[in-house]
Amino acid sequence: MAGLARWLLSTSTAMNQQTIRKPVSLEGIGLHSGKQVSLTLLPAPTNTGIVFRSTDGDVVPAAPESVVDSHYATTIGRNGFRVQTVEHLLAAAAGLGIDNLTVEIDGSEVPAGDGSAKPFVAILNAAGRVTQGAPRRPVSIPYPIRVGTGGRWLSIVPSKTFRISYTLDNDHPAIGTQVLSCVPTEKAFAEEFAAARTYGFLDHVGMLRRIGLARGGSLENTVVVAKSGVLNGLRYRDEFVRHKILDLIGDLCLLGRPVLGHVIARNAGHALNFELVLAIQRALGLERRPVGATAPAWAALPASGLTPATATA
Repeated sequence: MAGLARWLLSTSTAMNQQTIRKPVSLEGIGLHSGKQVSLTLLPAPTNTGIVFRSTDGDVVPAAPESVVDSHYATTIGRNGFRVQTVEHLLAAAAGLGIDNLTVEIDGSEVPAGDGSAKPFVAILNAAGRVTQGAPRRPVSIPYPIRVGTGGRWLSIVPSKTFRISYTLDNDHPAIGTQVLSCVPTEKAFAEEFAAARTYGFLDHVGMLRRIGLARGGSLENTVVVAKSGVLNGLRYRDEFVRHKILDLIGDLCLLGRPVLGHVIARNAGHALNFELVLAIQRALGLERRPVGATAPAWAALPASGLTPATATA
């Protein structure tokens, strides 16, 4: 089905679409909802993309027209069925070159796991992969595209490969300025990005919980930054920017087609990532009418000069 999330990291050697060999399951609590949830990943036919299915049979594709919220996390929805915080699972599928997948879920948020994509990489690897009989069809960025203003922006320029160059600036001394440029091959993604965890600031927790977020956040699934420093250690010296890249890969997976381009980012979040997705759609003539959004139609948004709302990692 056109418009569903089929993603190829340009450096993958597989030219045909892939799905998993057997079903695998994962359970845990949602980062924002705090509710227990279980999901099962199932093989899917060619040209399915990544679709989420409720236990009642409702279906929502991981696609731009399904996005209903992109602040603090990426939420997709259709006909009343919503799934929050899909980006880490999408990043894992993208990172491993999985094009077609059905995600059966019994709740409204993907389990947080340890706050990274590592648990999803683990179950996808356990499921195995099957090369399918339909080709992947990457598209090339035709000209430079930019969204955002001031110190928060994203751009993508034409390139023969998929590359991300990211700069993260933060006044907190535990973060500072972190810069990383990479070509996220499957091996590089699994070893250098998948384990990078989401992060948050201790003094923001009260505000987030008052608006119904971060109710499942803990030292087990979030890098917690206090005034004194990081409370629960780091997996990488620059784990913060690595997680930003992970999130960006997951959000770009919504495009539904492989993209060849060099993404250059500075201090972006999910909202701004989504603006780039929409701008790329417009540039490639891939705009579609929303199929289930309860938020304002994205087609009415301007292509550039956007300032995203403040978002966490």
